Amino acid sequence: MTPESCGPLLNAMIEAVCLVDPTTLRICAANQVFASLVGLAPVDFLNKPVVEMTSSPEDLFFWEDVAAGLADNILSESLLRCADGVAIPVERKVSRVWLNPQEPVYLVGLRDLRQQRHAEAQLETRMAELRATLESTGDGVLVVDVAGVVRHYNRRFVELWNIPTDLLESRDDTVLFAHMTACVQDDAAYRDRLSVIAEDPKMECTDVLLLRSGRMLERVTLPQISRGTVLGRVFSFRDLTERLDAQKRIEALAYTDVLTGLPNRLLLGQRVAVALRAAQRNGSTFAVMFIDLDRFKNINDSLGHAFGDRVLIEASLRIQQTLREVDTLCRVGGDEFIAFLQEADAFGAEIVARRILEKLGQAFVLDAVNFSLGCSIGVAMYPEDGRTLDTLIQCADTAMFRVKERGRGNFRFYQPQMNVDLLSRVKMDHAMRLAMEQGLFRLHYQPQIALCDGRLLGVEALIRWRDAELGNVSPATFIPLAEESGFIITIGNWVMGEAVRQAVVWQTAGRPVVVSVNVSALQFQQGDFVERVASAIGDAGLDPSLLELELTESILIKDINETLARLHALAALGVSLAIDDFGTGYSSLAYLKKFPISKLKIDRAFVMGLPADEGDRAIVGATIAMAQALKLSVVAEGVETDAQRDFLQGLHCEAFQGFLCSPGLAAEDFDKLYATLPKS
Repeated sequence: MTPESCGPLLNAMIEAVCLVDPTTLRICAANQVFASLVGLAPVDFLNKPVVEMTSSPEDLFFWEDVAAGLADNILSESLLRCADGVAIPVERKVSRVWLNPQEPVYLVGLRDLRQQRHAEAQLETRMAELRATLESTGDGVLVVDVAGVVRHYNRRFVELWNIPTDLLESRDDTVLFAHMTACVQDDAAYRDRLSVIAEDPKMECTDVLLLRSGRMLERVTLPQISRGTVLGRVFSFRDLTERLDAQKRIEALAYTDVLTGLPNRLLLGQRVAVALRAAQRNGSTFAVMFIDLDRFKNINDSLGHAFGDRVLIEASLRIQQTLREVDTLCRVGGDEFIAFLQEADAFGAEIVARRILEKLGQAFVLDAVNFSLGCSIGVAMYPEDGRTLDTLIQCADTAMFRVKERGRGNFRFYQPQMNVDLLSRVKMDHAMRLAMEQGLFRLHYQPQIALCDGRLLGVEALIRWRDAELGNVSPATFIPLAEESGFIITIGNWVMGEAVRQAVVWQTAGRPVVVSVNVSALQFQQGDFVERVASAIGDAGLDPSLLELELTESILIKDINETLARLHALAALGVSLAIDDFGTGYSSLAYLKKFPISKLKIDRAFVMGLPADEGDRAIVGATIAMAQALKLSVVAEGVETDAQRDFLQGLHCEAFQGFLCSPGLAAEDFDKLYATLPKS
């Protein structure tokens, strides 16, 4: 048989084949499959050098060895150069065959690898995507086949199970599974569960594993199925530890105070709700305390809020030390705390209250700073004072407020009258604000008379309020309420404006009168107070010497440097300054010398007992003597009898005011009195 006669035989083959002459290394026959692979007709291959069809050095060297009689076969992957010059991957096998005893030829068989390479590339891409997916998930993943052999895992799996590097490098599945078993707290239950899963290849389940490291893992196991056949199993492990920790933190934030760690109002409500149900069954009692730290604002203002926070923490610890384990201490905000005393009667509540006062009354030492704090406590009892937590807290708060009013540093049980008084104050506050809006306030003017000759030296502006429902409301009733609420600033500004307006009326009429205006501590402390006074007299065109400001001693002892600067600024405007109710406060003579004060007013409390009361005589005499030494004029308030006037005159007191001369009068009535008084 010759190569030329092999055409039918070659075309019967499914592979691409050709015959190569061993002497010339030229193609002497090829089948149609080969021709289609290369892109040429079969006749075009005749006498074509085989090396033109090869692209790899390996093939070139092989055919050189064939020509030299040194090689007779080869099998490997190679590249086949096609008619268009493109090299395609093929698996080729070259064998020396004998068509007849005299003429050996080389049979070249080729298998197109392009589809295989494409499939391999797709598989590699999918594997890369799978690896990326496994590594990107937050869960640890372990894949095993049906025999339990490990096929895949990701880094998160290694982290969760704390698998050593040397164990991974050994690739010993038995050692790996032993390590995982040793990591579980209940290893026996873990092994039993794996056995159950192994018995049912299609089982899907979820369970939780507790590791000795403290981690809590959620394990999800799913079968790996392809075309209905189970190929293996996928285990995924999710770390629940952080989620549980986060949940605990959320619960802590929901039920506790962030700063002190104490229960908050929500948790307190839940505990009291339980106590209320128990009390309704067994008739027990309990107490609710409202605890407010005294002078805590001073701590914040002087030492800063960070220091104040540390004080709150220390205070909460001290209060907790006085309570039983069954009791609950709750911080409701700022420096306010609520203590719930379970199954406590009034006697037990009193004992606890005294313990708290004693504990908080002890000196505090933080950062070498020594200071005192103290607290005020209101107590409400269940069921006498209320049957809900809100009602009990309200009652305890009301009782605590009464303690604050009466000097702080004590405790008090709630009494029903307290709510009546509180409601009355609320109504009074509302009515007071409406009175300002409706123009119901008026000024009366009480003359200040010279003791030596009865001349008019000035008048004090006194506020009056007549309400349609409340009648005549005494300043002693509404002024303290206004000071407490801050409305005194509005009232003080109105009084200032109205007094200046009236003083201008008298000035314009040719009978100038010095008008004294009371200034509250809160009003004086406003940053724009001096500017307001300057604006009032400047806009109205009042001679500044016709305005006198009466200041209480409490104003003068707060922030001495700032007070002194403000007093000098007022004096620079030309207004005169007086100390009202002298002797009832805490004035220091050292400071008094520095202040630009021109007058002292002796409080009526020291004048009422004159001349019979020995103590009043001593105080008044000393005050007048001191004022004369400091070159200050003196006005005695509340003079109602001739004996009082005569005694003051004997001490060379300059002036007096009181019912002996006249009560406070409306401006038109004062004009009538003015006409009867001696003129200078």
